[in-house]
Amino acid sequence: MNDRDTLQQIEHEVIECRRCERLVAWREEVARVKRRAYRDWDYWGRGVPGFGDPNARILVMGLAPGAHGSNRTGRMFTGDASGDFLYPALHRAGFASQPESSRRDDGLALRDIWITAVCRCAPPENKPTPQEMKDCEGYFRREVACLPHLQGVVALGRVAFDRVLMRFHPQAARRWSSQFRHGGVWQTQDHAPWVIASYHPSRQNTQTGRLTTAMFDHIWALAKDMLV
Repeated sequence: MNDRDTLQQIEHEVIECRRCERLVAWREEVARVKRRAYRDWDYWGRGVPGFGDPNARILVMGLAPGAHGSNRTGRMFTGDASGDFLYPALHRAGFASQPESSRRDDGLALRDIWITAVCRCAPPENKPTPQEMKDCEGYFRREVACLPHLQGVVALGRVAFDRVLMRFHPQAARRWSSQFRHGGVWQTQDHAPWVIASYHPSRQNTQTGRLTTAMFDHIWALAKDMLV
């Protein structure tokens, strides 16, 4: 990060990023071929920047844009089943101005929340490689540096949880990683952000009952209680 780094500058760089050849090729192919249900859409097909309240005290960490979700709409968790589960929960908890998230210009505003992801481009089979995750890590670190009021992180899924631990709690990351559980809380005495783990709100988890509405609402109530 440089002295003039801003969230707007990071957003511009993420949108224009072409660092990972495999991801660039995939996101652009998906945007060109499209899914039949969205054939009238002009797909975003670029890197998807973080989104939310610049004064956020809570950072939400996901995995990567969905091929026909964020890669189509250009906004995190927007346009797919994960967002259809996430944003109503944020709205019920008072963190979102509305329960729907359909496109970048739909009027949604977040309060006290900044949403980002391990990777900013849609990966094939939703599986970024370790190197691709490493290549995107700098954007995450710079975003964090631009969130002066940050107190804690909600990690959506095991991969996000591990990346968050490596960033904020590197000395305990290996030990804590094996303790991943939905609703678990990890914190230290050194003022580093606390971490809450949640199952990812993917269709695979929500439609099988592994993650229920009540379980997800508990995460956001817990995060709110952790704020000071």
